[in-house]
Amino acid sequence: MHIMVAYDSSTNAKHALEKTLQMFAALKPTITLISVIEDVLGSSGVNEDRYLEYKHDFSESVREAAQTLNELGISTEVMIAEGDPRKMILQAVKNKQPDLLVIARHSEKVDSNIIGKTLDAWVEEFNFMTFGNVSSFLTRRAPCPVLIQSCQ
Repeated sequence: MHIMVAYDSSTNAKHALEKTLQMFAALKPTITLISVIEDVLGSSGVNEDRYLEYKHDFSESVREAAQTLNELGISTEVMIAEGDPRKMILQAVKNKQPDLLVIARHSEKVDSNIIGKTLDAWVEEFNFMTFGNVSSFLTRRAPCPVLIQSCQ
């Protein structure tokens, strides 16, 4: 079994990867971690330096996750792309043709003051009715089954 996991080293992505391994470990899957770096910084020299540092750190964190999986005996490949995450993940799925694509459910936590807690409750309620932008896009277009992992 070949499983592609959209992975950005976030807490949600780490939980999604852990849950996926718990669910499918008996099948001894091959895992592809697909990570996308968005170029959100401006073109000035200072921002470019920060972007290159971010890109390096991001890539290293993904490779560390792959190394951990390899040490557990799970064959793992890393794909790092730059651009729009929706389009880049879809292209990776079309190229690699995994049996399953796994995405962490998007979740945004707001400030923990009273207003923040109220907003947080509304955000959580909305999250039960919808998925994030990337998840929604991929569930409609991916040519394979998509598993959206809850991170609770």
